[in-house]
Amino acid sequence: MSDTTPTPESPAAAGTAGPDSPDFDTLTRDIADVPAVEVITTVAVHLMSAAAVNLGLAEGGEGHKDLDEARKLIHSLAGLMDASATEISSFHAAPLRDGLKSLQLAFREASIVADEPGQGPGEKYTGPVFG
Repeated sequence: MSDTTPTPESPAAAGTAGPDSPDFDTLTRDIADVPAVEVITTVAVHLMSAAAVNLGLAEGGEGHKDLDEARKLIHSLAGLMDASATEISSFHAAPLRDGLKSLQLAFREASIVADEPGQGPGEKYTGPVFG
């Protein structure tokens, strides 16, 4: 049986990086230094990307298509956009709203059973989306 716990002499145990490993202290930013608008837009972009993949819009996307997951992500994105509308400028919000609408329309096209107007993903927050 081998002992895999780091010894005090090992670089991992001492908290120092080896010559080939990155210095994570210089690669990371303290979360307190990140403006709220950047955090909000980053989360929104991640939600948009995940929704697009689940709508089958990514390269080779049919294998990843899951409309139930896409619905949840679009609804969450719409809620985030609604809640943060007064906190981020229209400079940041306008492209995110356009992306949200595009995802809602793509969901409508991909769905076999159409939702009633105003009942699609996120339409609780955005109102009905028409093509």
